[in-house]
Amino acid sequence: MADDSGSAFQAGQTALIVRIPEAEPAVHTWRERLDPSAQAGVPAHITVLFPFLGESRIDASVHSALADLLGSHPAFDLRFERCGRLPGVSYLVPEPDTQVRQLTEALAERWPEAPPYGGRFPEIVPHLTIAQGQEEAVLEEVEAGLAAGLPVTSRVSSVELIVHDGTKWQERASFPLGEGSAS
Repeated sequence: MADDSGSAFQAGQTALIVRIPEAEPAVHTWRERLDPSAQAGVPAHITVLFPFLGESRIDASVHSALADLLGSHPAFDLRFERCGRLPGVSYLVPEPDTQVRQLTEALAERWPEAPPYGGRFPEIVPHLTIAQGQEEAVLEEVEAGLAAGLPVTSRVSSVELIVHDGTKWQERASFPLGEGSAS
């Protein structure tokens, strides 16, 4: 969950993510060292919506609404062939990113009180963060080191709700995407 401006995660914060386990062999070592979300227990992922509702607001009706909304979107494939950059951040670029954007937009429309990244950025840029808050030379080292591990392909068939317990992020629920075959 890049771009959280280095602030510490807070107990009760929630996020909706898609795990990308196929990327772990290529990115794990870098993320553990250079991505605070990895250090806080978040696996290789693309953030769909952060921050989501506070944990105290997530009840059975929210779970039901998430299941309905996410289940209406088909599962899809992503390919990661290259790195991208945001200021101080290196990430893997998911291609195509249309389905991730659509998930984010649908969730933000359903819960307008939870805009992506708190509304701080005008554009949704789906990404798998590898390093953040780093100097240019470190980002270049990361990107050179990743070249041998790419490309990576992943099937996205669910969205996970994760909650920060004050120390680590924990998965609370998994919501399957629909049975479609979007690629």
